[in-house]
Amino acid sequence: MTKNIAIPESGKPFKNRAAYCVGTGKMGLALQEEYQQHLEMVQEKINFKYIRGHGLFCDDVGIYREIEVDDETQITYNFTYLDKIVDSYLEKDIKPFLELGFMPEQLKTGEETIFWWQGNVSPPSSYQKWADLITAVLEHLTKRYGRKEVVTWPIEVWNEPNIGFWAGSMEEYFKLYDFAAEAIKKVDSDLQVGGPSICGVETEKWLRAFFEHCIEHDSPLDFITRHCYTANKPTRKGHYTYHSLRKPTVMIEELKETREIMDDYELTEGMPLHITEFNSSYSPQCPVHDTAFQAAYIARILSEAGEYADSYSYWTFSDVFEEQDIPHSVFHGGFGLVAWNSIKKPIFYTFEFFSRAGDELLYRDDHLLVTKKDDSYVIIGWNWDNPAEEKTAEEKSYKLELPSLGQQAVIVKKEAGKDITDPLQTWSNLGKPSYLNEKEKQLLQAAAEPKQTDSKLEAEQESYEVKLNIPLNQLCMLEILPVEDQTDQHPGFDKQEFYGLE
Repeated sequence: MTKNIAIPESGKPFKNRAAYCVGTGKMGLALQEEYQQHLEMVQEKINFKYIRGHGLFCDDVGIYREIEVDDETQITYNFTYLDKIVDSYLEKDIKPFLELGFMPEQLKTGEETIFWWQGNVSPPSSYQKWADLITAVLEHLTKRYGRKEVVTWPIEVWNEPNIGFWAGSMEEYFKLYDFAAEAIKKVDSDLQVGGPSICGVETEKWLRAFFEHCIEHDSPLDFITRHCYTANKPTRKGHYTYHSLRKPTVMIEELKETREIMDDYELTEGMPLHITEFNSSYSPQCPVHDTAFQAAYIARILSEAGEYADSYSYWTFSDVFEEQDIPHSVFHGGFGLVAWNSIKKPIFYTFEFFSRAGDELLYRDDHLLVTKKDDSYVIIGWNWDNPAEEKTAEEKSYKLELPSLGQQAVIVKKEAGKDITDPLQTWSNLGKPSYLNEKEKQLLQAAAEPKQTDSKLEAEQESYEVKLNIPLNQLCMLEILPVEDQTDQHPGFDKQEFYGLE
């Protein structure tokens, strides 16, 4: 059934934060060539403002060192790799959203680690040394990049302390936070600090306890962070993890709940809320991340999340990622927008399309967004259907009536998703090669490009009628752009009817 919609001339602000921040794995991966190639790709088309990842204090970045000199222990700091990483970010017009973690080997109190690359998650042997490390890093960054720049970098204390990423208690996390926040403000009171960066378990308990701790102890707090994933319990099969997924609106409800809890406290009411990680599955070996379904599913989240969160950082931009070992093939269920060999996944276009949306919201439902951008329209449509679940979805059809732009216009339509932009299917057709030769790489890169078509709208129309069909697991963007008709500068050309031109 076709849905008929008359689009109004004006609307309300579209709170679009899709390109505010994106996730990466550990920061040390930025030293790899392919990582930098992928970052350049996403910045060219999406242009994220911030990047957030783990491992700032891990030993592969190599900042913290204790050495023996004349039988005395001296602490030194090495910023060689940190400078190289941050330089590469700023060169690509993306700022660090700093996450303080994990524990340097020489500052740890236990052997508890997380991930294949063994980030240590124990409390520090000295909280003062932990604070001094933070002070030293921020003073160095301020000296190198300038105060005006560095005070724009948010600083988050640790990652997911409510689950296996922290070996201490809740109270010990609060102590870790207090020492970190005090050290940050000691460097510059305008530096912004936040937490508690929780994910999925005892959310309300942790949020309320954290807020009440900050109130009771007058701990600095400038923003709140948490994570959101929509997957249910996993099933493991060989290399891969599979989940059933909850509806994408579950994340929207989680954000509403978080806001409601924040609004119960004068300290946190109206405070910025940053979702520093989100995705469907929380496993970097879940094939859903590579599918056309993922592109349409995540679009629903991007269409509304900005009403409740000041940012929502997709985890992650690249499959150059090592949390569960080195990736074993080009498509392996990785988190990234971009697969190995610089192959864009369908989800890449979800973020590209939303990065081009207008700032005025004219219409929104579960499958369609209509925005105004200066003197043009940007329309984004999506339609998800999980083939593993009972069939309830169907093709979505719309007939839109939009106010005229007052002159000739062109509709440019880009489509991505199943049967159009589906390199995963092409990879399967090629026999699922683990390691690509040059021909296979070229075929997959070509298969990853969206389909583009266009048509003309006449100037004398008082309104534009736009018909739109969105098949299952497809995503599309329509841009209606004003056109300056210069046909009279090409006499005779518009009469070449034999070639089908108008």
